[in-house]
Amino acid sequence: QVQVMESGGGLVQAGGSLRLSCTAVGLHFSTHNVGWFRQAPGKKREGVSCLSKDGSIIYDADSVKGRFAISRDKPNNTLYLQMFNLKPEDTASYYCAAAPGIVAGTSNICDRMRAIHWGQGTQVFVSS
Repeated sequence: QVQVMESGGGLVQAGGSLRLSCTAVGLHFSTHNVGWFRQAPGKKREGVSCLSKDGSIIYDADSVKGRFAISRDKPNNTLYLQMFNLKPEDTASYYCAAAPGIVAGTSNICDRMRAIHWGQGTQVFVSS
């Protein structure tokens, strides 16, 4: 049975940094397209930063470009999202995702992921 588990969320002041981590049981990130999504209250879930299976394509949402960085530690089967210069609008539940396949489309890997295994989410709150 596949389990995906996020950690590292918390409360931080605007301008601060956080690093989210994601581990999995029954699934290897090295063989999946992976990514981080977020959902703020009253809003749709959105792809924040995603990475293709072979690492050749990285997608970052415009709202986080230059501030967030996704990385994958294959030996330890861990996915990270390093977040710098956090803003109050980054407040959301953050979800780790892994998908064995993607459909054809744009460079937005997040939108192309299918049959996604989701984590339970970790809350990030950025105070002004």
